[in-house]
Amino acid sequence: MEYRQLGKSGLLVSDLCLGTMTFGRETSEADSHHILDHYKENGGNFIDTADVYTRGKSEEVVHAWLKHQRREDFILATKVRFPMGEGANDVGLSRKHILDGIDASLKRLGTDYIDLYQVHAWDPLTPLEETLSTLNDLVRSGKVRYIGASNFTGWQLQKAIDLSAQHGWEKFICLQPQYNLLNRATEWELLDVCINEGVGVIPWSPLRGGWLSGKFRRGMTEPPTESRISKAEKEGWGESWSNYNHEYTWRVLDELHAVSNETDKTPAQVAINWLLQRPGVTAPIVGARTLEQLQSNLEASGWALTEDHMERLNKASDLYTTYPYDQMAIDQRNAARK
Repeated sequence: MEYRQLGKSGLLVSDLCLGTMTFGRETSEADSHHILDHYKENGGNFIDTADVYTRGKSEEVVHAWLKHQRREDFILATKVRFPMGEGANDVGLSRKHILDGIDASLKRLGTDYIDLYQVHAWDPLTPLEETLSTLNDLVRSGKVRYIGASNFTGWQLQKAIDLSAQHGWEKFICLQPQYNLLNRATEWELLDVCINEGVGVIPWSPLRGGWLSGKFRRGMTEPPTESRISKAEKEGWGESWSNYNHEYTWRVLDELHAVSNETDKTPAQVAINWLLQRPGVTAPIVGARTLEQLQSNLEASGWALTEDHMERLNKASDLYTTYPYDQMAIDQRNAARK
């Protein structure tokens, strides 16, 4: 793997981040540790978790592995926002919940500090000044080294950046949005904010829950019985079959499989490599239930799709846009010709 600077910070992270949402859930602790070992052996140093992943179990699994490592070699990221208890204040981005959350995460992770502490989503109830000033205090205290956000809209991210600048508080150095070949609306405003403000982008769901893994092709009438997409339909998750079984998806997958055949890479590797070459992207977050899945994902790094392959994938996955984004796209194309 290669190393990239995360936003405008001096922090260097591997170009593939290891997501740990499956740890302690679909993946046993022993298998999770094998995955972490393999990630480390291949040069990975960026591990992403969250307090809400299996109610803290993912953080505990990471701790059990990390205690046998040199802590300084790894960039450890976790998140706060979602419910961790039944109390009225056990959710959100209030000062109370953040301060309770950081202490609980530090204990579960068995560490004195978090390298990257991220707010997991916007909180419409808490004043943004309260959230940002609290995060600033955490950096000043030494419990947190850097801060970031996840699942923000463009205006929310810009407002947070502007408020931090106005008050002299620590700024977000990265954004963790959903971004992949089947979800490119992230490009409409979020990526522009990140590029203009020097915020790194670490996309989650680069394979959209398995749709871009290579298991799906035009002509299928239902998902494989044991697949995540099948479970998503029952659980009401966003990547469900009913949400993606349409012409746009099959058009993208047709081109993905074609490029895969031409490059002798798997569809998953092509999809992740496409992300690695998109403007503003620092490190896609790759999850894995098994060691074999991890190895396949790691092979998405260290090579590059050709300009022709990138253009074909871009064209196949272009979204229909309406005002003002359609006009912005025209302006960008005209500017590129000058």
